Amino acid sequence: MRFVPHRTFAKGQRLFPRLTSCFMLSVAALSFQPTAFAQQNTDEQSIANDDPVQAFNVCKQNLQQSALEAGITPTIAEQVFANINYQPRVIELDRSQPEFVQTFPGYFSKRVNDWRINKGRQLAGEHNILLQNLVKQYGIPAQYLLAFWGLETNFGGYKGNMPVLDSLATLACDPRRSTFFTRELLTAIKLLEEQSLEQEKMVGSWAGAMGHTQFMPSAYANYAIDGDGDGQINLWESEADALTSAANFLSQLGWQPGFRWGREVALPGGFDYSLLGYSKRRTVTDWHELGVTRANGDALGSSEMNAYLVMPAGHEGPTFLAYPNFRVIMRWNNSEFYAIAVGRLADRIAGDGELVASLPPLPNYRRDDIKAMQEQLNQKGIDVGGADGILGPATREGIREFQRRSDMIADGFPSLAVMQALGVEVTPTS
Repeated sequence: MRFVPHRTFAKGQRLFPRLTSCFMLSVAALSFQPTAFAQQNTDEQSIANDDPVQAFNVCKQNLQQSALEAGITPTIAEQVFANINYQPRVIELDRSQPEFVQTFPGYFSKRVNDWRINKGRQLAGEHNILLQNLVKQYGIPAQYLLAFWGLETNFGGYKGNMPVLDSLATLACDPRRSTFFTRELLTAIKLLEEQSLEQEKMVGSWAGAMGHTQFMPSAYANYAIDGDGDGQINLWESEADALTSAANFLSQLGWQPGFRWGREVALPGGFDYSLLGYSKRRTVTDWHELGVTRANGDALGSSEMNAYLVMPAGHEGPTFLAYPNFRVIMRWNNSEFYAIAVGRLADRIAGDGELVASLPPLPNYRRDDIKAMQEQLNQKGIDVGGADGILGPATREGIREFQRRSDMIADGFPSLAVMQALGVEVTPTS
């Protein structure tokens, strides 16, 4: 199904004016009341328990009404919702939790690999003119745009295979995050209408991320740019649109032109590991005076730019000094592992060598292992909150406190030695 666009766009023009939020569209045309299960009556809730497809069809009628109230034309609303179907796999994926806890060496080695490095360098040449223009206009170096592209979809090789509108509608009809996904669904339909997109070609992740750069609909609406000047913004089929949109997105997120993401560093002997983490950030000059050097031993130099230390694999692995642009990367994906991978892939595409520090072999812990560790820490009077199997800041600080009490290197990392000292039985898996 293809729709005639209501308007076309000049090259470089946004779909909607930029809004203040990265992921929450709140224009007047898309104002609406939350719908789906949250607004259904008890009888409809019982249907949901007995027959999710029937419950979804009831919810879909409410969503279609919300679309009309949001200003989507009746013809388009009718055509779109006639072709939206319940996707049980989406609910399964939304509810599922991984059995194993991802370690940094495993995460990093799968993402910053020779194939992505070489492919990124190849595409840097193929898209040189476009990329250099984006550097001039937005201040985002080419290697970073290529790194995001490579990590998100293997440079467009895999953009996801789930029907986006089906996924969003399924999640909108689920009570857990109904309001958010209802908003994203209506935004996606508005995009389809405005950009003459084809519903069957709108495929992406199970959560609704779309195109070469895996934008959620609200990010698409807020930051997408017509980069090839064809009057349409299509993040699936136009590499120029996708790269231009990524550059605009990063710029609006606060990227500081002329500065890198961070760098690998070396710590001096006897370093105070309590200085790790975002809360302990200080100037590069301060780190230099504390004896922190570049990974090859060269001096950091002087700078009043704030930075903080990240040690993702314990004291036996690499350490990174994260600059403000590191946090910008995390606004794209709120993960330090992801931000390091983007930064290092960008470095490698630009010609830098491998990490100086080696990646230590680490076991793949099960979530139950981490839960057992958290329970043991709590029992020892080290409050890490609930035992959820997630290695968050509170858990890392709790590990660090236990290590200090046990005369261990207090890097906050759950090494096998820490697990054994806590009495947690772990069966290492590869």
